[in-house]
Amino acid sequence: MKRLVVNADDFGADEGRNEGIFEALQAGVVTSLSILPNGPASKEGLEGLRRLTRREVSIGVHLNLSEGQPLSKPSPKLLTGEEGNFLGKAQTHQLLMQAGNPRLEMEIEREMAAQLEALLQAGVRISHLDGHQHVHVFPAARRALCRMVREFTIPWVRIPEEAPFPLGSLSIPKDLIDEAQAFSRMAKEAREVLRETGARAVDHFRGLYLKGVLKLSLLIQTIEDLPDGLTELMVHPGRGMGRDESNPFSRFSTPDREEELHALLHPDFRQALKHSAVRLIPFPEVGD
Repeated sequence: MKRLVVNADDFGADEGRNEGIFEALQAGVVTSLSILPNGPASKEGLEGLRRLTRREVSIGVHLNLSEGQPLSKPSPKLLTGEEGNFLGKAQTHQLLMQAGNPRLEMEIEREMAAQLEALLQAGVRISHLDGHQHVHVFPAARRALCRMVREFTIPWVRIPEEAPFPLGSLSIPKDLIDEAQAFSRMAKEAREVLRETGARAVDHFRGLYLKGVLKLSLLIQTIEDLPDGLTELMVHPGRGMGRDESNPFSRFSTPDREEELHALLHPDFRQALKHSAVRLIPFPEVGD
């Protein structure tokens, strides 16, 4: 049996991202989403979710240690710059490669807890956990991740471990391939650490090698090549909003977001699911 969770990341990043995800939810082609607790549009997005007519959707936390402002008080010092904002992707990733730094691990744990608490206080029933730019599987974050899974009883954790995608003649930058391979290696290590927590992970993960290139043809190829079992497909649909210097997430709202949305909404995607006997579902409840 082939079951597929299509999870939209970065909910709450901006109005355009929320709009695109809502379109995909209403169409039934996205079955799960992950919320940025510190996202500028998270509050409005949560209000929209409460009014959503389609209810078969799992809602998770998109833990963020790299963009925007932290939620923990007092503000972390190692994770932020002079203005109190997170350090950005490259610098944060370099920092999180450290292991055995008690002060850094304490800051990570406090910030993760603050973000989870923020969603719980907003009434979100957290079904799964993943990380913005996969920060949760980095060496410095793994101990804190295990503590959060236990403390907040998180049923599912994303393990972004993925074999190279057969891109064929498609040309993508080598640095993106290298990044996907690095994430996959760290995810494999994190899987071993997480085993003792009892958290569940899907059988297969897809999306690392599709970032920024997810056109309809590749989406269909992904569906046709799905193995048996439960797979999570990470997607980033949205509507372009243009650059907003006051929003650190706005640079991610590019035309690629709309291209992903159009691919997901295309009738050929549904046809591919039917032809390959793939069942779309949210993250299953514990015991399912």
